[in-house]
Amino acid sequence: MSKTNIHPTAIVEPNAKIGQGVTVEAYATIKGTVTIEDNVTIKSYAYIDGYTTIGSGTTIWPFASIGTKTQDRKFRGEKTFVVIGKNCEIREYVSVNASCQENSVVRVGDNCLIMAYCHVAHNCEVGNNVTMANGVNLAGHVIIEDFANIGGMTAVHQFTRIGCYSMVGGFSRVTHDVPPYTIGAGVPYKLGGLNLIGLKRHGFPFEVRKDLTKAFRLIYRSGIYLSEALERIKKEIKPSLYIKHWLEFCLASRRGLIDLQGVTLQPQEPFEREYEELLEEEVT
Repeated sequence: MSKTNIHPTAIVEPNAKIGQGVTVEAYATIKGTVTIEDNVTIKSYAYIDGYTTIGSGTTIWPFASIGTKTQDRKFRGEKTFVVIGKNCEIREYVSVNASCQENSVVRVGDNCLIMAYCHVAHNCEVGNNVTMANGVNLAGHVIIEDFANIGGMTAVHQFTRIGCYSMVGGFSRVTHDVPPYTIGAGVPYKLGGLNLIGLKRHGFPFEVRKDLTKAFRLIYRSGIYLSEALERIKKEIKPSLYIKHWLEFCLASRRGLIDLQGVTLQPQEPFEREYEELLEEEVT
């Protein structure tokens, strides 16, 4: 394992936990409550504070600010955490604030690319393999699922979710939940359909893409109520993990689903055990 290399002008407080093969460049600051895992690179002038863990292989670029106090007015000095995953690229001037509420966590998954000037606020959860282009701003309690792509200068409203494998166009304003596997953009945000190119690139089989297309059409193009569309999806589409996630995402929506015209769809019925039983039968 390579040797740890800390520049003489870097400020690394004595209680900070530094792994093997770590590089800390000139004028970077690492506070005493921080944990840096193996083979992390901290570029010049980066600032890492709070109860923050940086996963192995991650690079923090110049002037990034990680683990600093939340900007939530409700914060009363609670002990909170920031966890950055493995092999991430946190680019210049990114800010990832600490969380709010005792023992809560702001989490960024593995293999994420967070480009310059992005902001991740308190209580956010960013999944694995997420790409956030320059200037994306996440308000508090936002959830970004795995493999989502968010275009530059996009603002995401608090408590909003962006589903897995979705593609959000740049300069958008996301005020309600964006279903998984979809593509859209705009102010107000409007869905364009399924992210078929992205699904193909990630190796989704044709049958899965066909089933997701049918689920999308039932919700957004059939003209029926959302609750009825979800019931028909359960009954008419072959059970799979992808359809199960689609249903659960729609039914768990607190802010409502974004619509083709930028309005919202709100689920009206709880998720039933019936579908999980069908899924178990299909798998076994």
